[in-house]
Amino acid sequence: MIIRLEHVALSVADLERSRRFYEQVLGMRTERVIECPSERGLGEVVGLADCSARIAHLYHGDFMLELFEYQDPRGAPIPPRRTQADQGWVHIGFRSDDIHADVTRLQEHGVEFFSSPVEFRPGVWVVYFWGPDREVLELRQLPPADQGPPAGAAN
Repeated sequence: MIIRLEHVALSVADLERSRRFYEQVLGMRTERVIECPSERGLGEVVGLADCSARIAHLYHGDFMLELFEYQDPRGAPIPPRRTQADQGWVHIGFRSDDIHADVTRLQEHGVEFFSSPVEFRPGVWVVYFWGPDREVLELRQLPPADQGPPAGAAN
């Protein structure tokens, strides 16, 4: 039986640049960095024979973001014309308890936003922004009554 969603993985161009962004700008922490030479067997798992990569596991509460920097083969960048309507995973969402303050803080780090925060439905504020490889990220703020416990808190 599947018991819970565990993590999301993202292929990146530069592991260290992405780690800095997710740690310093979004407050995640790196738990480990794994070197995966071709003989380690990653290629069998992901269907890319003899591939090699560096992998980082970053956490925010109990949520894990797994970053992959493939060294062989090198991955293609996100197409510049990719839109949120294109099929496949389209964004990673982060919960905020003060979206306007977080937008200001992220802008101070040079983060580029699609728009200003939008009240998508009563009390629910949403804004999309880009990460270092043009991956799409989301901040969402719920009304205080809907916030629930923070990630990783015991229920």
